Amino acid sequence: MGLSKRWDRMPKIQVQNITKRFNDRLVLDNVSFSIEKGEIFALIGPNGAGKSTLLNIIIGLLKANSGQVLIDDKTIEDNSVEYKTKIGFVPQELAILEELTVFDNLEYFGGYYGLFGKALKDRIRFVLEHIGLEGQQKKKVKKLSGGFKRRLNIALALLHEPEVLILDEPAVGIDTISRGEIFSFIKRLSREEQVTVIFTSHHMDEIEQLCQQIFIIDQGKKVTHGTKEEIKSLFTDGFVIQVKTNLLPSLFVNELKILVGVKEVMIKTDERLVLLVDSTFQLDALIQICHQHQVKLIEINFKKPSLEEVFLALTGRRWHD
Repeated sequence: MGLSKRWDRMPKIQVQNITKRFNDRLVLDNVSFSIEKGEIFALIGPNGAGKSTLLNIIIGLLKANSGQVLIDDKTIEDNSVEYKTKIGFVPQELAILEELTVFDNLEYFGGYYGLFGKALKDRIRFVLEHIGLEGQQKKKVKKLSGGFKRRLNIALALLHEPEVLILDEPAVGIDTISRGEIFSFIKRLSREEQVTVIFTSHHMDEIEQLCQQIFIIDQGKKVTHGTKEEIKSLFTDGFVIQVKTNLLPSLFVNELKILVGVKEVMIKTDERLVLLVDSTFQLDALIQICHQHQVKLIEINFKKPSLEEVFLALTGRRWHD
């Protein structure tokens, strides 16, 4: 299902029919999408879905068995140096030198991008200011908080003024304030500098907050692609039931899972569970099972599904599976 509105102008990034195998294992199966200039694009899926493999193909670390990736209508084969200089990559694991200072890290990695002298110092000054690292440049990295280390990880990827920024779980393990400041900066890059961003996260609230387009991948295949509103519309006949009871015996929960119309049962606490259901679900059936197992219904609420719950309905897999 391809839901995204596409523009007439040439996309910044085109992923065309990418297939990748590792020996006999098919990891990516004919994956295609395009991303506009200045767009923040979410690539999401459960663990093992193929996201990391696809990112490594986009940045040129892996070669696809078939298909191609184009940036500004050019492939890596056309000019690998020009292609790679357009990309800034922020890996999930910190790629920084703990024994050096913040400034020395920036100066060291700047040299890899061919930046020296005044040009390098001007660029270091720019990223320090805009990523919120001013006042930290003389500190050794090992003395920094997790939030400042994450900021430095992003700053290193921005030294060469990339046109495409790829962020693989950029806010893992950091505090709420640092996360908010990092996300504000990403939005400014997209809006003011027209930097195209590919973003992965296991936190759906981050996806909803940041991204204009969402591509869901599972088992190496596209599940769907569109805005969050478009993706939520795929489950228009579904809803979520939040239930509070006096107890949740395992036999009771197992019987709920096989009720007609129940897509998923998620246990939140010893007394609370969530049912993801479609329009064929009958509330009477839930009440009847409660009576059979002497479970008292204390509270029941209905709501439209969140983006994460729609993801579960579409893939049949939990977010962290």
